[in-house]
Amino acid sequence: MELRLLQYFVVLAEELHFSRAAQRLHISQPPLSVAIKQLEGQLSAQLFERSSKEVRLTAAGQHLLVQARDILDRSRRAALDTRAVAQGMAGCLRLGFVGSSMYRGLPEALAQLQAQHPQVRVDLHELNSATQVTALQQGKIDLGLMHTLAAPAGLHTHMLLREPFMVCLPAQHPLATQARLSVSSLAKERWVLFSGAVSPEYFRSIHSLCLRAGFDPELRHEVHHWLSVLSLVSHRQGVSIVPACLQRAGIPGLVFRPLRNNTVHSEMQAMWRSGLEHPLIAALLEHLKLQIEQSAARTQANAPAARTP
Repeated sequence: MELRLLQYFVVLAEELHFSRAAQRLHISQPPLSVAIKQLEGQLSAQLFERSSKEVRLTAAGQHLLVQARDILDRSRRAALDTRAVAQGMAGCLRLGFVGSSMYRGLPEALAQLQAQHPQVRVDLHELNSATQVTALQQGKIDLGLMHTLAAPAGLHTHMLLREPFMVCLPAQHPLATQARLSVSSLAKERWVLFSGAVSPEYFRSIHSLCLRAGFDPELRHEVHHWLSVLSLVSHRQGVSIVPACLQRAGIPGLVFRPLRNNTVHSEMQAMWRSGLEHPLIAALLEHLKLQIEQSAARTQANAPAARTP
């Protein structure tokens, strides 16, 4: 059945008058009569009893009226919902993320997205970078927020953030009194690092820093979550070098100090399937970039004046 025929039928069923129904439909009466006969032919059922004095619904017509109104209503809602999804006003975004993104503006960006588009749902999946790449390739997530990785064929990347690493120490550590530290000053320390299996790029970066400073770090703990790194350091289980954003984690008993002559940075990139037209990806990334810019501006405004060492 065509939706057009059902619409003509419903209007005639409500008016029970061909001329008035045709006026409502902005057509002439003959096409309306043809359409009703066509619908009755498709259904092999008489829908109206017609006489020179009145038009009445048959039992079949009364049954169809309930069904037709429901079909037309669902059709209108489907069109509205589809249009909203296409415009980024509704729908679902499956988002993969690494833990550090929680301190890089992601919660605020999600709140802004939800406030502007309350019909949008974001399904969150905390995954390491390598697992996110696989999930993107398999179509299990739409967007990934991860550490720097080369994008395989079919995936597109956009760099969101590049920030320095910082030394993370227990607050009572003797080196905590210094404003800036060299990597070599940590040569005799025991270390807590984010797992090389989870983030090989990070692990190699920190290990290379130590080797260039003339020592191989004594690894005491290797863990899978940034909060575990911070918690262990706060309990004097070792020292670490972490992305600057982790200062915002708010764990007591820690101090963070900049590295002297630091040439290594922590990066966060977005990755998604090439050619994927998903308006929610663009919307979330715009909010996230704004949060990153605002955070950088606040950090710069609160930074102490540069001093000559």
